[in-house]
Amino acid sequence: MSIKETFHHAANQAARALGSPYAFLIAATGVLIWALLGPSAGYSETWQLIINTATTIITFLSVFLIQNTQNRDSKAMQLKLDEILHSIKEARNELIDLEDMPEEEVKRIAEQLHNLKNKPSESEDKPGT
Repeated sequence: MSIKETFHHAANQAARALGSPYAFLIAATGVLIWALLGPSAGYSETWQLIINTATTIITFLSVFLIQNTQNRDSKAMQLKLDEILHSIKEARNELIDLEDMPEEEVKRIAEQLHNLKNKPSESEDKPGT
């Protein structure tokens, strides 16, 4: 496996693990133990440094794992939506890959869609529908 595939696999596994109730229980237990040790440690700077360092490292690494998973999920969702747009005859194919268009083009299309929202649909114009 390539480095990308290995990282992707590890990131997915870690994201699932970090998002589980067990991970929360482990983290909460760790914080509780740390808090209970406060009086015996005299609430020292070392005692405070332990929790600060641990949370900083865990947060720093988690950001990369979560971002990787989020990017992949977002791309998959966009591809699914693109497939739906492509399969509907009435849909505008220009909306496919909208996320890659320049900001001005996205704003123009957003205005068009906003204007469509305010127009009555063809089915509303026809009696009996």
